[in-house]
Amino acid sequence: MQCLCSGEQAVRVDELAQANGEVELQANNAGIQEAELSLQEGGSLNYKEARALLAKVEYQRGHVEEALRMLNGINIPAMIPDVKISITRLVRAQPDSGYPPMSLHSVNLIMETIYLKTIALRDLGKFKEAAEQCSTILDVIESALPEGLPANFGDGSNFNATICSAVKLLPEVWKLEDSPPEALLSYRRALLRNWNLDAKTIGTIQKEFAIFLLYSGCEACTPALRPQSHGSFVPENNFEEAILLLMILLMKFNLGRLERDPTVMHHLTFALSMSGRLKPLATQFEKLLPSVLHSREWMYNVALCYLAEEDDLTALNLLKMILRFGEDSSCIKELLLTSKICSENGACAEEGVSYARRALVSLNGGCDQLEVVADLLLGILLSHHARYALSGTARDTQQREALEVLRVAGKKMQPRDYKVLYNLSLENAEQRKLEAAASYAKKLLKLENGSELKSWLLIARIMSAQKQFKNAESIVNAALDQTEKWCHVDLLQTKAKIQAANGQFKKAIETYMQLLAVIELRTKSFSSGILVLQGSKDDRSRETETWYDLALVYLSLSQWRDAELCILKIKAINSYSPLAYHATGKLHEARGFLKEALGAYSTALDLEPKHVPSLISAAVALRQLGGRPLPAARTFLTDALRLDRTNHVACFNLGLTYEDEGGSSSALEAAECFETAALLEETAPLELFR
Repeated sequence: MQCLCSGEQAVRVDELAQANGEVELQANNAGIQEAELSLQEGGSLNYKEARALLAKVEYQRGHVEEALRMLNGINIPAMIPDVKISITRLVRAQPDSGYPPMSLHSVNLIMETIYLKTIALRDLGKFKEAAEQCSTILDVIESALPEGLPANFGDGSNFNATICSAVKLLPEVWKLEDSPPEALLSYRRALLRNWNLDAKTIGTIQKEFAIFLLYSGCEACTPALRPQSHGSFVPENNFEEAILLLMILLMKFNLGRLERDPTVMHHLTFALSMSGRLKPLATQFEKLLPSVLHSREWMYNVALCYLAEEDDLTALNLLKMILRFGEDSSCIKELLLTSKICSENGACAEEGVSYARRALVSLNGGCDQLEVVADLLLGILLSHHARYALSGTARDTQQREALEVLRVAGKKMQPRDYKVLYNLSLENAEQRKLEAAASYAKKLLKLENGSELKSWLLIARIMSAQKQFKNAESIVNAALDQTEKWCHVDLLQTKAKIQAANGQFKKAIETYMQLLAVIELRTKSFSSGILVLQGSKDDRSRETETWYDLALVYLSLSQWRDAELCILKIKAINSYSPLAYHATGKLHEARGFLKEALGAYSTALDLEPKHVPSLISAAVALRQLGGRPLPAARTFLTDALRLDRTNHVACFNLGLTYEDEGGSSSALEAAECFETAALLEETAPLELFR
């Protein structure tokens, strides 16, 4: 609360209080009128000044209603015109004009009186009236000084402090009145006009305004700014305006004009994250001076930004820098995040296993929930690492440990964690433990109440591996009923493959046609900006796969012309697609043109050396052509198994190749391949589980 009587007046009031004896006691016992009379008789205080002083005394004692009653007795509106004229002439230094202005002290006293009335009304819950009173102070200044307050005006008095308090208070009172539009206008009024505020006050208002824009739920109109120079940024919505304000504050921190406030970076992080602009956020973090954030916190936040922008490598390198110099016990979140990034990149799986183990050691039973997360990540990483194992023994060991770690996570989770259940089902399925995989998948489906598409797909694929094609198709149909049409691409693709595997080729063709229609609709919607879906950018590649699968169905029906049309569709989308050349090779092979087929498979492998179907088909064509090109065929098949070790077709054809070579050792190799192929075929899904 600013002092209502300042400078010379305050000294005079103190003298009056001593000269008149117990003035405050009189105010309590003899009433306000006697106190006013005593003050006036004792030292030339006029009626208005006396009431203002006693109102302040009452307010400080907590008698807000009594203070307000006394302030209501002062006719403030009648004094406003004189106040405006006085301010104007005081600024222009015209004390000798025809109409003598009030002194600066008198002007200040009236402003303080209005401010006191504002906070009294606010304290009594009369927010609208308080806002109107507070606005009066600013209206007076704007009317008297359209260009704003001069820099040195009011020095030596409380005038500037009163104006500053009023500017800060007005938006807060409008917020209490639950009037967001008025609060928004008050914030802009505070920042766009010159009130002779200090840097700290301006910074406070900018921060509060940014917070209001971010979280109030009030959609702000574009600010009416003065004509902007070419290239200047004008915010178009709440988030842009808030981001602009917060970035201005960060710049002031970096320049040393304001004391740093870490919460500003927190709000900016939220704003840029919600607007999807993570690269600019990373740039802002990188511009921060070392004193603004601790180096570890700085690197962690920058890593999160790059991770959200799918720049995993940069994020991983930043996190490694933190872990290189930090103690594991204080870097749990960094260890877990690094493990997560590694779990999504098979090439980093071995490294990720190390980070996940370090996280578990650091936790040491301290938090079950975090241990579940660490166990889950370790299980996923071990599963990925097993695929790159150089020996069967190492692979089996890592797979067993992965399953065991996931089971431990399953026992610890409270309540049930759908991610743990999903990965338990997935890992069991990949190890061809289909009964356990189906059990976990059903629990997962019940837990999620059918809300996750990937869970529907997983259980359908498990059932296809169990050769329960009717049940698998029923699962897919149930998922189609419970999901939006935009999400039907994966489900329709799985359904068509199930129908084709079950010999229902005509139904499969109809399903593929539905799938193509959904893909076309998604593609058009995405390109026109109507719909943005995760994965929409991949719809063209999905369309290519669909025409490829459809071509293979037509080949199964010996409808070669239709298959050719499908191949032309693939080439129209991507003339360098290995799928187009593999389908062409299958067409030549079906017609008995093995050399042409081999040429097509070779072209597919030139385009994509790791295309497993082309590797297998090329090996088969070489065997059928004769001339004993068996080493080349064997090389193709071993490469295919290295890429997909559970491919029963590759394993079976490798056995045939060994059989063609002859010899006792080759016969043993062939027998082993045939046995493995038979076991794999029994549990082979129509699509990869993962």
